[in-house]
Amino acid sequence: MVYSNAVDRIIGRPPPETGEPVLVTDGAIHPIAWGMYNSASMFCVRIMEMDDEVSRNPSFIFDMEKLLKSRITSAMNLRARLGLPNKCTNVYRLVNSEGDRLSGLIIDIFGECAVVASSAAWVEKFRSVIEETLKFATSCTHVVWRPSPEMLKEEGLLSKESNSSQTHTISDDMDKSDTLEVVENGIHYNINLSGQKTGFYADQRESRLWLRSIAKERSVLDLCCYSGGFSLNAAIGGASEVTGVDSSAPAIELALANRELNGFNSRRMNFVKADISEYMKSAISEGRTWDIVILDPPKLAPSRKVLEQAIRMYRNLNVLAMKCVEPGGLLMTCSCSGAMTQSGKFPSILQASALSARRKIDY
Repeated sequence: MVYSNAVDRIIGRPPPETGEPVLVTDGAIHPIAWGMYNSASMFCVRIMEMDDEVSRNPSFIFDMEKLLKSRITSAMNLRARLGLPNKCTNVYRLVNSEGDRLSGLIIDIFGECAVVASSAAWVEKFRSVIEETLKFATSCTHVVWRPSPEMLKEEGLLSKESNSSQTHTISDDMDKSDTLEVVENGIHYNINLSGQKTGFYADQRESRLWLRSIAKERSVLDLCCYSGGFSLNAAIGGASEVTGVDSSAPAIELALANRELNGFNSRRMNFVKADISEYMKSAISEGRTWDIVILDPPKLAPSRKVLEQAIRMYRNLNVLAMKCVEPGGLLMTCSCSGAMTQSGKFPSILQASALSARRKIDY
């Protein structure tokens, strides 16, 4: 990634347009890399290949269509080597943005349906190529396009573009109101294609499985539970009791449906529609604690502009969550905000939260 404030000058007239490939050089005009340009974003260039890669194989330089097909196919082959999909798991992340060297592109697979989360202008420009590649390279028969209006606004896609991108386009004959049933590590889930993010938090698969491995005979509080992923894994792992909390009524409805789908009842697993801060404050006043608390809030810092506000929110939420943990218990706390991760401030936020909560933390 090349940030806009790191660019000394742009050579060439007329200057490149957003979504076009550009060459990145050093001050002596020696090539460093090439990537996709954006004149409006703080992410001025999303790097696609470094110069040494181009030297070894120049066939992809500036050919985004060819590179896309190669990278998506490589991502699919890597997942296959990792055993995905399999009879116990048919929902997984196929492309993880920078992790698969396609910055701004996320693709989740739900059985025969691929859901594309777009957060970069270049992704929107190459939409047809991505959809065609998915249908050719995978067994998916449907592609759902899920643009991120907030992120695309930061990318300079305004008015007409951002308005049109708020609708979820469904390929072929699939109805966006349909609920899919998928399986992850043996647990069945109903997935709402119009739900949060891509409809399911596929990137938390290993975290959910880890929770299952430590939950036996422990009480579990799952905050921002959405469709019940952590809650269900805790129950499968033998938790003595599980409580999931979310402020979204549709999320709680989905979690309840997933509880029933997997044969659990309200005696072992309860879901509550409530603001998590108010729920925790009430629990603290009543002296209630849990052996394991999971705090996985939505993106509180969608950009650096609101980072300071997000820091206060993360601190306040974690103070409350720590007070809800039984002494000697465990807190799994998460942040899905790229701006927070890039700032490197999350560990210090947790230390400050622990001081305020008068709790000692080991991590």
